[in-house]
Order: sequence, then structure tokens, then C-alpha cells
Amino acid sequence: MTAIGRASGRDPGTVRPMDQPTRSRTVPWDAPALRTALVAPAGPWARLDVVERVGSSNAELLAAAAAGAPDRSVLVAEQQDAGRGRLGRHWVTPPSTGLAVSVLLRPAEVSPDRYGWLSLVAGLALHDVVRDLVPVRVCLKWPNDLLLGAEQRKAAGILAEATTGPDGTAVVLGVGVNVGGARDDLPDGATSLAAEGAAGLDRNALLIAMLTRLAERESAWRAAGGDPEADRLRADYREACGSLGAQVRVELPGGMTVAGWAEDVDDDGRLLVLGADGQRRAIAAGDVVHVRPADRDDRVPSNHR
Repeated sequence: MTAIGRASGRDPGTVRPMDQPTRSRTVPWDAPALRTALVAPAGPWARLDVVERVGSSNAELLAAAAAGAPDRSVLVAEQQDAGRGRLGRHWVTPPSTGLAVSVLLRPAEVSPDRYGWLSLVAGLALHDVVRDLVPVRVCLKWPNDLLLGAEQRKAAGILAEATTGPDGTAVVLGVGVNVGGARDDLPDGATSLAAEGAAGLDRNALLIAMLTRLAERESAWRAAGGDPEADRLRADYREACGSLGAQVRVELPGGMTVAGWAEDVDDDGRLLVLGADGQRRAIAAGDVVHVRPADRDDRVPSNHR
């Protein structure tokens, strides 16, 4: 295997591109290395499986959850043909160019009323990692789309799905990241980490960094009983979210839309939108369009300013 990056021996969550960048497509998933870094006893996850091809990693892990798969299980796919997005949209991961991973969480310590935060926690963890890798603006579009650059192009998306069975409620978070690929090869409005300046990334190191940070964020949220004020979760999310302060249009399930100004996120992670009629609405699910971006610095990392 040709290494194009590595996780530091002291900090497995640090991604370090090498001096001679190589396209990410040349590096396959290294399942033994991923398990060594991420699975107990050395790591925070209980199980990690890598598959060559899958329709939807979320669907596979939801089925595993129904069959009793343990809390903090991970499924990584090299190729995903029928990934799911919000409002029934599809997300396709071509072989060796992206990152498609789903994680299974069973946060029994937290009230299900607060499970909506898990989607935001995952987006924030991804934001934490990517902002140190690219020399452009990085922000989140509520709840968790990762936007890069002045044009706010989408580089990653996250879908949360829940299932309830004899073992209680489980939440599966599916994460799709465009790691390699030129803008011209991607759908309109999309970009990749490589296209925004993160050349030479090792997908294995990126996945280790992301899952390490996700485990840290989710463990702190779980330990606090889902309280978003603990450990600066809501404060950190407000800082990272480019939707807050923006004029938005929200496409809701069922075809309805809500328009107005995105003011804040509430205790349950819902987006608070103030309409022109003066009515404030709490949005639990929907796809946000930034009609007029917020007049703010969308977090240009200090080391890139």
C-alpha cells in the first residue's frame, strides 16, 4: 500500500499529508489498521467492519441493529450505490474516492427527546477535523451538511435514522464525504476536500480522525444526559453553523416550505426560523437553502488566515 498520509503516533486523530501528495484513490481501506486505532481496547468503538460494496451502509447497519449489534458499531464501505440523504435523496460513493461510513449508537442514558442532537454532534465532529485540513472557509448548514469555500459548496452530508427493537432505540448516523475528485466530476454545488486544497489525504487517517472526534463529542454529550449546554456543545455548534443569521428557505418533508431568518437552535437541536409574519417556527427536519448567507466569517482557520 502506498501511504499518502498518516496518523501521528502520539495522536491518532491528527491527519498529516505527506510532502508528495498522491491521489486518494490509490489507497484502499486498511481494515487491520483501522481496527487497531479505533476498536477497543485501544479505541472507543466496539466493532468495525469494512465491506467492498454496499447499497446503503445505513440500511445495512439498521438491519444489524435490529439483530442486536452492539452500541458503537461501525460499518465502512468502499463503494456505496444507493446511499440515502434527507428527503429521500440519493448519495453515491464511487470506489476509492470518498468516505462512506455508518455508526450505530445506543445512548440509553439520554432521553430520546434529545436524540436530534446526534446529527448535529456528528456534523460538528466532522467540522472539527476538516477545518484544519483546508485553506478555505468551513461551515455547517443546519443540521450537518459540510460546506467549503466562499461559494459554500457541499463536501459532506450526514443522515440520522432511528430504529426501535427489543434492545431499545438505536440511532444510525451515515456520513458521506467527498475526499477526492475535481469539481467538474461532481454534482452541481458540490466539492471535495482535495478540490479545496486538502491534497494528498490518506482516507484511513481521515476516518480515524473523524471517528475519534465523533466518539469524543458523543461521549461528552451522553455523559451530560444530552444537555447541549454542557461541554460547550451548543456554543460550539452555533459558532460552526453558517445557517444562523442567514435568510433561509427550508424544504420540509411532504413538500411544504418555510422561509425566514435562521435565528438559533433550541434545546432539542431544532432550527428556529423567524418568518416575515413574525412567527417563530422550530424545524426538526428539512433541507435548508441559504437564500442570503449570514454576514459573518464562516470560520477560516487561524492557521490559514
